[in-house]
Amino acid sequence: MTATDVICLGESMVTFLPSRPGRLADVPSFARAIGGAESNVACALAAAGHRVRWVSRVGTDGFGDHLVDAVAAYGVDTTAVRRDPDRPTGVYFRTATDRATDTHEVVYYRAGSAASAMSPRTVPYEDVDDARVLHLSGITAALSDDCLALMRALTAPRPGRPLVSFDVNHRAGLWRGADPAVLLDLARGADLVLTGDDEAEAAWGLRGAAAVREALPEPAVLVVKHGARGATVYARRADGEPDAVTFAAAPRVDVVAPVGAGDAFAAGFLSATLRGLDHTRRLRHGHLMAAAALTVPGDLGDPPAPAHADRLAGLDDDAWGRLHLGPGWTRTGEDQEVRTP
Repeated sequence: MTATDVICLGESMVTFLPSRPGRLADVPSFARAIGGAESNVACALAAAGHRVRWVSRVGTDGFGDHLVDAVAAYGVDTTAVRRDPDRPTGVYFRTATDRATDTHEVVYYRAGSAASAMSPRTVPYEDVDDARVLHLSGITAALSDDCLALMRALTAPRPGRPLVSFDVNHRAGLWRGADPAVLLDLARGADLVLTGDDEAEAAWGLRGAAAVREALPEPAVLVVKHGARGATVYARRADGEPDAVTFAAAPRVDVVAPVGAGDAFAAGFLSATLRGLDHTRRLRHGHLMAAAALTVPGDLGDPPAPAHADRLAGLDDDAWGRLHLGPGWTRTGEDQEVRTP
């Protein structure tokens, strides 16, 4: 039995969050936080009680110190994070608006970062194989040729490979001048794939969940997210029969900040998968973890207590359909924040 439930590999950066809405040119000050798809998943899983390791590279600078300390504070094992004396820790600034809108701005200072030097040479298999699940994201593939080579190595079949979870996480700005079709090749090598129907259309020209599954028949489990509407999971049957297909609607959420929801959903789905829950509850736990992120200003929200989340995920369809989550809802017992009008 391995000592670790999930290993998450990828770059984390120091994030500067605006003190008020508006253009970056007009925002007078920023609050420091941390951001990174894979470390977000790691922190959410650790906060939910799982044994998690984060694998990455950061600079030997103050921002690197802050990242490692902040991620470790969630209970994540950071002993496999390497320090690079020659490359800096990445940082970025963003506006308060939804990244899907035309007014959203994000400025990355990550070119040549310590994490972009991750490669098959700098990340040994022993750092990533001692776990039930290895969680990866398409963001890493876009950082450098070395990172892409590492992703290809980690998604290739090999003895002793853990279950590979791959969140497509297509970011158009990272693929300028490159072909995001490589993400489809990486996804084909994974066991569990998560993607949004919007990013599948943007990256691959695929419309609808069924088209995504047709293009990705290899993963045993495929999750296609439909934004605020919900998500669909396709699960291969052992007997060779057609996939089991399950849809779970998302609850209504009073959104505080529309960031971090995809990473939180992945954490919730993986947590429920590790616990062996059925696919409806896996999707619902994903939605609940996403709601925890959506109802706080930053990328990371405090997950609900396990008993609280299990109670909500186990609601009958009518009660689940009436669920309405607002800020503070994760605090067990504060049922005024969990409205079923």
